[in-house]
Amino acid sequence: MKPNNATLARAVVAGLLATFALSAVALPPGTPEEIRKRIAPIGELNRAESEEVAEAAPAEPRSGQEVYDSYCGTCHAAGVSGAPVYGNQSDWEPRIAKGVDVLYDSTLNGLNVMPPRGTCPDCSDEELKETVDYMVSAVE
Repeated sequence: MKPNNATLARAVVAGLLATFALSAVALPPGTPEEIRKRIAPIGELNRAESEEVAEAAPAEPRSGQEVYDSYCGTCHAAGVSGAPVYGNQSDWEPRIAKGVDVLYDSTLNGLNVMPPRGTCPDCSDEELKETVDYMVSAVE
């Protein structure tokens, strides 16, 4: 008896299903130890207790000149975006006339394009105030 097309098609489909089923349960290549090594984590997360984590702030306060040299001079040395130039009396006089508290407030909270705290987000209020004093002292 000669198989008809429907019987042949069923046999082909059954063979394909058996092949797919066997490949679905096949193990990846390698021994169990090789597989464990291949999927092992590549590092560990350090979850130190908060008391053990070092503070980001420096141990001692920075001077006004240190903060200026590291952060403020980028704009104030050249007058970027209207920043008063360090040592330029005519740039600083109208600002100084408003009072040192206004200068401190502008430094801490930002003014025009200068962001709050200038470009030193980890500076303390006192370090920033000392930096303002340092810049003002250059024209007084």
